[in-house]
Amino acid sequence: MHHCLTKAMAALIAAAITLLPAAPAFAGEAGTTTPIKHIVVIFQENVSFDHYFGTYPQAKNPPGEPAFHAKDDTPRVNNLVTSGLLDHNPNSANPFRIDRSVPNTCDQNHDYKDEQAAFNAGLMDKFVEKLSCNDPKLGPASTMGYYDGNTVTAFWNYAQHFAMSDESYSTTFGPSTPGALNLIAGTTSGATLTRGSMGGNVSSAGTVVGDPRPDGDVCVPPTKDTVSIKGTNVGDLLNAAGITWGWFQGGFDNCKAKHTGVTGLTFTDYIPHHEPFQYFPQSGNPKHLSPTGSIGHTDRANHQYDLSRFWQAVKAGQMPAVSFLKAAGYQDGHAGYSDPLDEQIFLVNTINALQKTAEWNSTAVIILYDDSDGWYDHQMGPIVRQSATSEDALLGPGNCGTVKKGENGRCGFGPRQPFLVISPFAKQNYVDHRITDQSSVLRFIEDNWKLARLGGDSTDAVAGTLDGFFDFDGERAPKLFLNPSTGLVIGAASTASEGESQ
Repeated sequence: MHHCLTKAMAALIAAAITLLPAAPAFAGEAGTTTPIKHIVVIFQENVSFDHYFGTYPQAKNPPGEPAFHAKDDTPRVNNLVTSGLLDHNPNSANPFRIDRSVPNTCDQNHDYKDEQAAFNAGLMDKFVEKLSCNDPKLGPASTMGYYDGNTVTAFWNYAQHFAMSDESYSTTFGPSTPGALNLIAGTTSGATLTRGSMGGNVSSAGTVVGDPRPDGDVCVPPTKDTVSIKGTNVGDLLNAAGITWGWFQGGFDNCKAKHTGVTGLTFTDYIPHHEPFQYFPQSGNPKHLSPTGSIGHTDRANHQYDLSRFWQAVKAGQMPAVSFLKAAGYQDGHAGYSDPLDEQIFLVNTINALQKTAEWNSTAVIILYDDSDGWYDHQMGPIVRQSATSEDALLGPGNCGTVKKGENGRCGFGPRQPFLVISPFAKQNYVDHRITDQSSVLRFIEDNWKLARLGGDSTDAVAGTLDGFFDFDGERAPKLFLNPSTGLVIGAASTASEGESQ
C-alpha cells in the first residue's frame, strides 16, 4: 500500500510529458474522417449527471474551499436547478449538497431491476426507497446527495472550457459490467455462465445484468461467478483495420496491488469486472501477460495492458490511435472505495500530461461513466430497448415495455451520466442537448476510422453521434491546465503552442 499516491503517479506522468517528435503513423491510422488521430476514452465509475452537475454552474463557495465562478455566457443545463426539482422534488427527500469535507460515502444500490423500480414508470420518485444506502454521515436519503463546483471543481472547469452533454445515458440499466460491455460492443447479449449461478448476474434472456467476473481471468477469486461473452467488439474491428489500440487499466500487471487515496480509502487497483475485453475469448489477456512488442500492436498481451504501459507508449512517441484508460480502483470515482477528490487527481494529471504531448493537436479525450451508482438523477431518457423478463420493473413487475426482437434483458436507456469531450476541436463552453449513450463512443470510433458496424444486436448503428461536440473548422480550443488537488485553473495556452511549463 502507498499513502503518497501522487508521487508515483506524478513520476510516471512526468516521464510522459517530455516533448516528443510527432509519432509516425502506423498502417491504417492516417485515414480518418476527422482531424482526430488519437482518441483517449477515460471510463470512470458510478456517477449520475445530477450528482456532479445538479447545480452547475452555481456553486455555494463556502470559505476555505476552491471557489468556482462561472462565465457569464455559460449555457443552460438541464439539472436540478433549471428543472425546479431542487426544493420541490417528488422523492421522499429533497436533493442536498454534500460538502467537500465529505468526499467518502457509501455505495448506493444500482441493481438493474431496482434502478428501474426507482424510475417508477417515469415518475422518478422511488430513489430513496429503492436505491439509498443510508450513509452514516448523509443519512437514509443519501442517494439524493450531490456535489457542486467546490468539490468537483475540475469537472466544472473542463465544462467551462470544452464540451459536455446533459443528455447522455447508460445504454441499459444496471451496474458496471453492462456499461463496460456496451462501451466496446453495444450489447450485453451472448453471455454464457461458466461458474456460479445466474441470479442477479445473467438474465433469463442470457444478457449480463449484474457484475459477473470474466471467465479465466487469473485475478478473479474462485468464489466469484464468471461468464464468457460470444460476439465481436470494437477491438476486432480495430485489429482488422490495422489500427493500434489498447485497454489500459490500473493494477493489470499486479492483481494484489493496492493504493491509499488522499482521503484515506485503500482499495485493490485492478477490478476484473471493469475490464470488458476480458469477457471475450478473442480479445482477452486472461493471464495478464506483459507485451513483447510495441504497445498497441498485437502480441501475447492482446492489447490488454497495465495503465503504466500507456505512458510508456506516450514517452516512446507511439500513443495508440485508440486508448481506453481505466484508473486504479482508488481513483476511479466509485463510491465506497473511491471519491471525487481522488478521481479529480487522476483526471487532471492525465489531461495535463496529454496536453503537453506532440499528439495533442490531433487528440480527443472523452470522459464518461459505466453506471450511475444509483445516485439520484431527475431526467429519464427514452426507452429505446424494451424488455419483459423477471429482472425488469420499469413499468411494473417484469415490464419494460413491449419487447422487440433481440432486446429482452437490455432495458434502456438507463440513468443519465456526465459526458465530456476535451480536445482542441471541442466546442468551447458548450452543452450538447442531443441524446447519446455509452455506445455512441463505439460509433464515433467506427466512423472516425471508417470501420464496419459490429452488426447483430449491437446498438452502434443506432447510437447518437458525437458530431455536435466538435468544431473542426473554427478556432482551436486552448489548452487548460488545472491543479490536481483543487481543480482550479493554473494556466492556459494556445493549442498551437507546445511544451508549456506548468
